[in-house]
Amino acid sequence: MSSKDGDNPEFIKDDEHPHSGGFVTESETYTLPEERAVLRKIDMVILPFMCFVFFLQYLDKQSLSYAGVFGLMEDLNMTSSEYSWCSSIFYVGQLVSEWPFIYLMSRFPLTKFVGTTVIIWGIICMCLAAPKDFAGFAAVRFLLGFSEGAVSPAFVTITSIWYRKKEHTTRTALWITMNGLAQVFGCLIMYGIGKNTSIIIQPWRVLFLICGAMTVFAGIGFFVLMPNGPNDAWFLNEREKQVLSLRLASDREGGDKTAFSMMQLKEALLDPKAWMVFSFGVLVTMQSPVLTFASLVIESIGYTKLQTILYTAPSGALQILLLWIGTFLVFLFPRQRNFVALALIIPPLIGTIFLFKLTLSAEWGLIVASWLSSCITATMSILLSLFASNIKGNTKRAIVNTMFFIGYCAGCIGSPQLWTKSPRYTEGVITSIVTWCLLLVSIIIYRILCVRDNKARDLLANSDTHEVARDVELDHNGLPRTDLTDKEDKQYRYAL
Repeated sequence: MSSKDGDNPEFIKDDEHPHSGGFVTESETYTLPEERAVLRKIDMVILPFMCFVFFLQYLDKQSLSYAGVFGLMEDLNMTSSEYSWCSSIFYVGQLVSEWPFIYLMSRFPLTKFVGTTVIIWGIICMCLAAPKDFAGFAAVRFLLGFSEGAVSPAFVTITSIWYRKKEHTTRTALWITMNGLAQVFGCLIMYGIGKNTSIIIQPWRVLFLICGAMTVFAGIGFFVLMPNGPNDAWFLNEREKQVLSLRLASDREGGDKTAFSMMQLKEALLDPKAWMVFSFGVLVTMQSPVLTFASLVIESIGYTKLQTILYTAPSGALQILLLWIGTFLVFLFPRQRNFVALALIIPPLIGTIFLFKLTLSAEWGLIVASWLSSCITATMSILLSLFASNIKGNTKRAIVNTMFFIGYCAGCIGSPQLWTKSPRYTEGVITSIVTWCLLLVSIIIYRILCVRDNKARDLLANSDTHEVARDVELDHNGLPRTDLTDKEDKQYRYAL
């Protein structure tokens, strides 16, 4: 951020933001130390809540993989196809929940709604310890997926409410990092449970009870302590709330609003960039079964259950490493997030190709290939931060976020059905290779669309500044607008 010319190098005002459109005025200013203090407080309160809940969400999803190694299929008399459906049906529930949740998230206080769903999903997760057959287990998995449907779309929105564009990549990376951490932590929990021979019920049932109990605890904390927006920030004083509002206005962000706009719904459905976001959701998750089935591939080589769990854990650490390499690259090249996402596709694509080509005799080669091919979260983190920076309007943001996660669910529903022929799962591996290549193409198209719109707005700004300003500040009835979309706000520029 640049400084004010002249006397105070740490003084910030409106004319330093060429596309601020009048949200911050000469009399409304704040200093860099004030901004840093506010940002530090947000990071100390908002981020831990998001990280812990996202950690538990991934732990709950990934627990199916550990349960499969420790006798779930044998205890419930599941076939390989039924086990694949246990993975898919979770996302069927999540997909069904997206449309009602998109409405509810735009009508009710976001964090209270999310906190309620977290508590419910924790209770349902504990219920996974109860079923005696495939039908009962699949039914509970469906309900678990349904109850988790609000979290990921809501977290993209929460990130855009509390942080500026330039901060989205790092903060999104922090809560996405919980995916890899949950994988490592889950393996260690399962290893500890498996080593304990005094437990009177099956180890996989104990795992679900532990995960569910932690989730209920997290949900209660999220509901009670997580503020809904800047005006409700109990950890900020009045001056700090003002500074927070001003810094968000610099990015033309007005916070969360409880109103549903049919106009914004129509705009989202007609926006080609929104449909590219949907394609990201589908394509980035078509290879997600690697995370669930990699442990079964390792076990099929001939390792014991405990060895399999330990050899699966490093894939989570590798995911974290690649994710932060991507975050560092974004720091070096802040306006090249599209290209960073393209680069992050290369390692898992190479891993998937080796997973396809290597034979079972190449034991450690297959294990390392499974680690590489499971590194999908790095690419997803960059894409999430990118479109979090590129959507304005309360309803439109909720819709586009939901479109991504509908695509995400669709990919996660369909892809496990291709992973049924153990131990190599050839059809699934080939599909992963193809969809990585298609994702490369989709990211390039998205960048072209953003560059095109930015150039058109630059030309419009140069030709008729007065008209641009009017579009920013007034609605169709000539009244002030505080919930403009990215399409309506002609001074808004898309991040690349």
